[in-house]
Amino acid sequence: MKKIFASIILLFFIVTNAKSQTDSASIWQQKPVVNLSGFVDVFYVYDFNRPTTNYRQPFLYNHNRHNEFNLNLGMVKLSIEHSKYRSNLAFHAGTYSNDNYANEPGLLKNIYEANIGIALNKKNNLWVDAGVMPSHIGFESAISMDNWNLTRSLLAENSPYFLSGAKLTYVTNNKWEIAGLIVNGWQRIQRLSSNSMLSLGTKINFKPSDQVQLNWSTFIGTDDPDSTRRMRYFSNFYGQFQFSEKFGLIAGFDLGFQQRSKNSVTYDPWFSPVLIAQLKINQTWKTALRAEYYQDQTGIIIPTPASIGFKTSGLSLNIDYSPSPTLVWRLEGRWLNSINPIFESNSVPTNNNFFIGTSFAIKFSEPIKH
Repeated sequence: MKKIFASIILLFFIVTNAKSQTDSASIWQQKPVVNLSGFVDVFYVYDFNRPTTNYRQPFLYNHNRHNEFNLNLGMVKLSIEHSKYRSNLAFHAGTYSNDNYANEPGLLKNIYEANIGIALNKKNNLWVDAGVMPSHIGFESAISMDNWNLTRSLLAENSPYFLSGAKLTYVTNNKWEIAGLIVNGWQRIQRLSSNSMLSLGTKINFKPSDQVQLNWSTFIGTDDPDSTRRMRYFSNFYGQFQFSEKFGLIAGFDLGFQQRSKNSVTYDPWFSPVLIAQLKINQTWKTALRAEYYQDQTGIIIPTPASIGFKTSGLSLNIDYSPSPTLVWRLEGRWLNSINPIFESNSVPTNNNFFIGTSFAIKFSEPIKH
C-alpha cells in the first residue's frame, strides 16, 4: 500500500512538473504584439534678440532656431510587446538629434531607441532591459506632445534625455516602481574612449493614486577621461498632482555636485527648481504656465566663465489647440532673465531673452498584423 501511495505521489509530481514546463513553453510561444508608431514636430521660433546666427542658445536643444521653419523631431518606432519580453527600435532626425547627439559618431546620432527587455519572474514585474533607452530622469521627454509646455524647461534641457546601458526594474502593486541602472555615462550612447568607468543610476517612483505621482532619480559617475576624472553626483525629484479634471501642477528640483578637480575634496554645485501649472479649458484647448530658475556658477553643465556663471530665471506661457489626441498646434512665449549679460541682442550682450514659438505636431500608432 505504501509503495502504491508513493508511486501515486511520484506520478503526481512528474505530471505537475511536465504540465508546468508545457505551460511555460506555451507562454513563450504566444505571439507578441508588434506596433509601428511615429511622431513629427515642425516648428517656427522668432527670437526678439535677433541673434546673428539662426542657432539661438547653446543650452537649449529643442525648438532652437531663429526665424525659420524647421523639423524639431521626426521619429519612427517599431515595438514588440510580449508578457515575457519586449523590444524597441526607433530612428529620428531633426534639429533635436543634431544638437543633442552632437557627441555621438556617425549613424549613432539617428538612434532614438534600441533596447531589449526580458521578464525575470513569473509575475512579470521584474525586468532587465539593455540598450539605448530614454532617460530615467525627469518628467519631460523629447516628444513635445507628452509635455505640458512646448519648449522644455532649463532643468530638462540640461539633464540626460537618453542613456545607454542596462536597467533592472521592479514594479509592485501598481504603485511602486524601483529601478537600478548601469550606463555608459551622462547622456552617451558610446562611452568616452578615455573613460574606463561606467556610471550608475537609480529611480524610485511612487503613484499612490491616479492624481498623485512622486519620483526621485539619481546619477553617480563621471563625464571625464580617467586622467582628469571628476565625480558627478546628481539628484532629480518631482511631484505631479492632478487636483481636478482641469487643473494640474508639477513641481521639480534638480541638485548636482561635481568635483572641482581629480581627487579633490571640493565640490561645485548646480541646481534648478521648476513649477508648472496646467489648465484644461475644454476638450480641445489647454494652457500652461511655467516658472523656473537655473544656477550653475562654475559652468559644470552650462559653460560660462566662472566669474559670470549661469544664473537664469524664466517664465513661459503656452496655449494648445488639439482637435484630436494625435494632433496639436501650440503657441508659446518664453522670457529668460539672467543676472549677468549672457544673451546676445544685435551683437551686444544683454540680460534678457524673449521669444515666441509655434509648433504643429502629430503622432500615430498602428498594430502590425502577423
